[in-house]
Parts: sequence; C-alpha cells; structure tokens
Amino acid sequence: MRLFFSGLRKLSRRPATWVTFGLLIGLVVLITVVVGVASNSGAGAGSGPNAGARIQAMKNFVTFPQAYDRMLDFMLRFGGLLALLYGASIAGSEWGWGTFKSAVARGESRIGYMLSSFASVGLVVAIGLLVGYVIAVVAAFVGANLAGVSTSGLSDSATLGQLPLSLLRVWISVLEEAALGFTIATLARSQLAGIGVGIAFYFGESFAGLLLPDYVQYMPFAAANAAANINVSSGALGNGTSAALPADQALVMVAVWLVGALVVTALFSNRAEIAG
Repeated sequence: MRLFFSGLRKLSRRPATWVTFGLLIGLVVLITVVVGVASNSGAGAGSGPNAGARIQAMKNFVTFPQAYDRMLDFMLRFGGLLALLYGASIAGSEWGWGTFKSAVARGESRIGYMLSSFASVGLVVAIGLLVGYVIAVVAAFVGANLAGVSTSGLSDSATLGQLPLSLLRVWISVLEEAALGFTIATLARSQLAGIGVGIAFYFGESFAGLLLPDYVQYMPFAAANAAANINVSSGALGNGTSAALPADQALVMVAVWLVGALVVTALFSNRAEIAG
C-alpha cells in the first residue's frame, strides 16, 4: 500500500497525467459541441439526397438516452488509445528517469514496485474516465440544446440503471489497453519506443481487422471494444471490426490480455539488467 500511494502522489505531479486527460476532455467537449452546432445549422452535412440523413445522424449523436452510450463509446475508443499511451509513458519513464533503478537500490521488490506502479495507473485511469464521462454527458446536454433536440431522455431509468455496469466494463477494457502500453514500454525500457510500438500495434490491429476479422476479434483492442458491450448502432467513431466476440466471452479475453501483460511486466522487471 505504501508503494501504491507513493505512486499516486507521483502520478498526480506528472505532466503526462494532466496532458492525457486534458486531451480526452478537450476532444469530447469540442466534438460534441461542434456536432450540436453543425446539426442545427446544417453545416458539414453537404448537399444532395443524403444531407437530411447526415443531419439526423448528427442530431442522434446528442439525443438522450442514446447519448449516454455514445459518450461511453467515445470514452472507450479515444480513452483506450490515450490510456495505451499513458501506460507507455509512465512505464517508460521508470527506466528513462532511473526511478525503477533507485527503488531497487533502496531495497524495494522489483515485481512489487512495478505492479504497484500499474495499480496506481489503473486508479488514475478510473478517475479520469469517470470525470471525463460526466463532462462528456454535460457536453452532450449542451450539444442537444444547440442542436434543438429534446433532452427528455436524460432521466431514462433503464439507461441510468445499467450505467454503473457499463462504466465498469469500459474501465476494465481501457485498463487492458493501458496494461499493454505499460508492458510494451517496460520491454523497450523507453517512453518513445513504448508509445511508438503501442500506436503501431493499435492501428495495425485495426487494419488487420479488414482482412482477418475472425482472428482479430481475439486481439486486445477488438476484444476490449466487444467486452464493453456499448449499445450504439452507428457510433461517431466507427463500429470496429465486422466480427466481434459475445460481450462476456470478450471480457474473458480482456482479462487474459490484462493479466498476461502484467505477468510479462513482472517477469521482465524481475530479471532485467539495471546496473550502471
């Protein structure tokens, strides 16, 4: 627990924490408000026979209660990518800044230190997602008013009742992606390499999904999207791969990737050469 709380204090002072979640919040507010304004004015819908459908799609994005799920989808997709980069940044800094070496020199357990560091990352990610989601819902409410659509669905009891479970699923999915970034940067012993490889992995899986959807559905990012079980028929950020695992099966795959990543981190950290 001492290492865990020490990690939290350390993360609260790191620019990566504030930049990552500032970027997430900025993106969701900007996109949601712009969609609200554009759907009211018709800007960005173009012309032709499909213009009306495009305007309606923009209005649907900020219409409650569906907006609750669309904001969750935003948190999962953008938040997942940012969590990947955040995990890589934090793990890479342990090697680049020499903090891992210093901790080992003063007698800390290698495995305990790295797992405690990731536990701190997991809590920060949970706080960031929760705060980001609340702000996203507020932004959607503002966007709905700008778009001139009703907000009567804001108090929909069925949607509100399932929100806690939906948020928990999203957090677990995003946590898996943060763990992958954390592990990649640990293996590379570098922030830049961890971020670069993490981004390549993220987009590489997306492209592979066009060719091998039956196999890619078991990969970490596809599994995370399926495990979240977000009910959007046509999200603003896309629908992912054409094939997807059932939500509960995908959640098991997410747990396998999450635990596997942390095991690799622990084993590598325990045997890594840090002298010098």
